[in-house]
Amino acid sequence: MSDQVTSAQTGAVSDLMQAYNRRIAKRLLLILLAFVALAVLIIFDVITGPANLSFGRTLEVILNRADATPKELVIIWKLRLPVALMAVFVGAMLGVAGAEMQTILNNPLADPFTLGLSSAASFGAALAIVLGWSVVPGVGGLFVTVNAFVFALGASFFLYIFTKIRGVSPEAMILVGIAMLFTFNALLAFLQYGASEMQLAQLIFWQLGSLSRATWEKVAICAIVLGVLLPWFYSRSWSLTALRMGEDKAAALGVNVGLLRVSILAGVSLLAAVAVSFVGAIAFVGLVGPHIARMIVGEDQRGFLPLSALCGAVILSGTSIASKAITPGIVYPIGMITSLIGIPFFILLILGQRKRHWQ
Repeated sequence: MSDQVTSAQTGAVSDLMQAYNRRIAKRLLLILLAFVALAVLIIFDVITGPANLSFGRTLEVILNRADATPKELVIIWKLRLPVALMAVFVGAMLGVAGAEMQTILNNPLADPFTLGLSSAASFGAALAIVLGWSVVPGVGGLFVTVNAFVFALGASFFLYIFTKIRGVSPEAMILVGIAMLFTFNALLAFLQYGASEMQLAQLIFWQLGSLSRATWEKVAICAIVLGVLLPWFYSRSWSLTALRMGEDKAAALGVNVGLLRVSILAGVSLLAAVAVSFVGAIAFVGLVGPHIARMIVGEDQRGFLPLSALCGAVILSGTSIASKAITPGIVYPIGMITSLIGIPFFILLILGQRKRHWQ
């Protein structure tokens, strides 16, 4: 009898292991497919534009720069490839930032835009553009970008201070973020009212988002920040997955919930601040990307986190292509396109939350 029980238990364990291995293999396959789709989108992003470039020739020039003609060198390597890669890295940064914000706050509506970080960065840039104020002296021509970075980090620090207040819930943090969003937008409107036509044109870059000022130096900075923080977040996958079961259960499993939330918020703030300071305020990428990843692989951070990065990158890369393809010769602000895509998704999320609440 005991031999039969042992055999049944062994069979059950074997079945569980096989199911687990199949789930891991499926997750890896989905991540690989997303990576391949992103690689194809990068090529199409480089191709899209006035110059007649073929897919095969563009891929050949990217893989072997020495074979490029002077014209291809300028168009592909100096103009379009930095823009395409900036879209990838910024999209991935916003996707990761949104995913971790939604995790630590347990709220599907959290992302750098809805928490006011993007608006804070835009206001910092507006101070530099309209009034010529530099928060950090001696930065030269980078004072607009530095202002945006400092104000985004300042907004994040305010959220961090708010988390230290006893009894503050994640829902209250969302409300504080929305309050900051409207506050900075109102302050930005004051500056716009007194700005000149040229200054207003510069402010559009920050309000609507643009990849047109991408450079290899900015791409390298984004790659380094993402390359450092993404593995750091991934090393905390178990704790973050446990947090999704609830604070009490996570604490019972040995997770220091307060320290985890604060440390992740600090990393998310850095991601959002760097991204927004380079390309301006881009709405809903950090909201939509993680939800797509969640629908595909669930809440397990080992699959959810890398797929959120890839989904954010795919969304912004596709948006970059659309911004150039809608009207030949005109490049539309990417933030305007992501808003048009994200607003219906945002409404569906709210309706879904309300439905689950009443059930």
